[in-house]
Amino acid sequence: MDVLVLGGTHHVGRAVVEEALARGDSVTTLNRGESGRDAAGAETLRADRREPGAMAAALGSRRTFDLVVDTWSRAPDAVLEAARLLSGRVGTFAYVSSRSVYTWPIPVGLDEDGPVVDGDPASDDGSDYAAAKRGGELAALDVFGERALVARPGLILGPYELVGRLPWWLRRIERGGRVLAPGPKDRGLQYVDGRDLATFLLQSGQAGRHGMFDTVSEPGHATMGELLEAAAAVTGAEAGGRAELVWVSPALLAEAGLAPWTELPIWVPPDGELAGLHGGNTSKALAAGLTCRPVRETVADTWAWLEAEGDPPTLSNGSVGLDPVKEAEALDRLGSGEGA
Repeated sequence: MDVLVLGGTHHVGRAVVEEALARGDSVTTLNRGESGRDAAGAETLRADRREPGAMAAALGSRRTFDLVVDTWSRAPDAVLEAARLLSGRVGTFAYVSSRSVYTWPIPVGLDEDGPVVDGDPASDDGSDYAAAKRGGELAALDVFGERALVARPGLILGPYELVGRLPWWLRRIERGGRVLAPGPKDRGLQYVDGRDLATFLLQSGQAGRHGMFDTVSEPGHATMGELLEAAAAVTGAEAGGRAELVWVSPALLAEAGLAPWTELPIWVPPDGELAGLHGGNTSKALAAGLTCRPVRETVADTWAWLEAEGDPPTLSNGSVGLDPVKEAEALDRLGSGEGA
């Protein structure tokens, strides 16, 4: 296939580029050249898509592609401009959206037919993430209609994860000591490795598959225990006995005022309004060919990426994860923990 990736230097875009090249596809990326790295083997075009006419100048008027992948997360009018520019020149326009477009709270068992937030494909405002992603969906659908592929991933893990949720747990466990582990240990997780999402997009483009898909694993693809134990293994904290996972029940975590998802990345309680983040019905995507690799592979490869390329900025600016002082205070107050 002839694949165009808008961006393509980090997170899901980078995963798409690398997977496409590994498949033998012809890959072109279009980006500003200001973040991430260009992939060897891909043709690189430079343009700031926020500048009027920049994309058109970079792409010219005759280039055609079998598949275009757009991961844009800010003002949706940029997606609309790209879609209009490429209309009639592309087999499939794939837009990577998010399950965040569903109206809150997201109930357990929700599928692609769930209610969504309002969005405007022509909006130049990207301040509301959910509305911006919904606007991007509408832009792709308005222009490409039945030839649009809209992927709604939830939690994305794996190498190149810029949010830093799994990287935070890896670095925290690497430091050792008593690690506050949110229980229950068998809490089921629902996520997608960015590389598995990339494979789904590329295979869909190859097969001419279009439509709306919630592209995450089935609920319980892995557990919180399996994730953190894998992190202890790959960082060497398990073999050296440097880290002790102290499992704490949801009730005690709530009593201590520790915030799910943000202070305790990836984890949410099994009950309550956050439970749907790990409980979506993704049978449509799984039936269409989405496959999800084992959690140990995702954890090991994320660790290898961190060791080779360094941490994402979110780990140094404190925007993700539990403050060490607050963790120590909570462990002292909670004692040996419970809920394993």
